[in-house]
Amino acid sequence: MTHHAKLKWHCRRGMRELDLLLEGFLENRYQDLSPADQAGFGRLLDCRNEDLMAWLINGGSPEDEQLAGIVNRIRTQHL
Repeated sequence: MTHHAKLKWHCRRGMRELDLLLEGFLENRYQDLSPADQAGFGRLLDCRNEDLMAWLINGGSPEDEQLAGIVNRIRTQHL
C-alpha cells in the first residue's frame, strides 16, 4: 500500500462531513504542503473524531500550532 493510499484510508472516519473535508484536502492540497506540514497532516489524522469535529466543523482550534495551521488550511481549502 502506498503512502498516499494509507493517508486516504486514514481520512475515512465514518462521518461523512469529516470524510469529505479530509479526503478533499488530501486530493487537492496535500501535495502543496511542505514535508513538515505533510507530517502534521498525518498527525492530525491520528486525532480522535470528536476533536476533528470540534476543530473542522465547529470552529475550534487545536493547541498545537502546526495542527492549528493544517486545520485552518482544511477549513479554507475551497476559497
